[in-house]
Amino acid sequence: MRGVVIAVGGIDTGIGKTAATGHLARHFSETGLNVITQKIVQTGCEGVSEDIAEHRRIMGLDIQEVDLDGTTCPYVFRFPASPHLAAAMEGGKLDATAIQRSTLQLQHRYDLLLLEGVGGLLVPLTPALLFADYVRDAGYGLVLVTSPRLGSINHTFLSLEACASRGIEVQGVIYNRFFEADEAIASDTREVIASALKRYGFRNAPLVDLGAEGRWSDPEALNRIINPQTC
Repeated sequence: MRGVVIAVGGIDTGIGKTAATGHLARHFSETGLNVITQKIVQTGCEGVSEDIAEHRRIMGLDIQEVDLDGTTCPYVFRFPASPHLAAAMEGGKLDATAIQRSTLQLQHRYDLLLLEGVGGLLVPLTPALLFADYVRDAGYGLVLVTSPRLGSINHTFLSLEACASRGIEVQGVIYNRFFEADEAIASDTREVIASALKRYGFRNAPLVDLGAEGRWSDPEALNRIINPQTC
């Protein structure tokens, strides 16, 4: 039996996908699931993916063998740029089938795999393949990470529209409260995003705040991410 794969994407770069992925993995591990994380591609580092290392820190785990052998992040590029450019700078390009093979290996070993994206949903993995299209083609559900910072409403709407137009099921939205924001703006932005989820047809997707030190506003609601039929 293969484990479930859920992609974790963000409305932009630097929005907190890595922290959200790590804390989601920790939460689901504490419910008794055998959980692993994967990074679709890492740019701006060498060796073990920095984001994978951060996932393990948050999860309270050491670096795993599947991290050391590259299974959890098949592509790591030194240049800190969009994957298509970072790969080209090293004379290569991503092979989507290599990522899929690594994911399949992990699915055979774990109950749940959280696949962290890179940048926003429409970042090109190759000149011809966007991250959102990779998620669509693989048939994965998606957790979207957003925030109360200025610009988030626009970026969130664009991301939800990109998912709706591709038939990607948004299974949850993480409202990352790590960013400082005026409380009036933060509260209003959250309400606007909640309404947008219904408008775009993602009525069962929970909207859960991720606060300081990884505290969830509604931990029980997170279970609907992997069991979307329970609402």
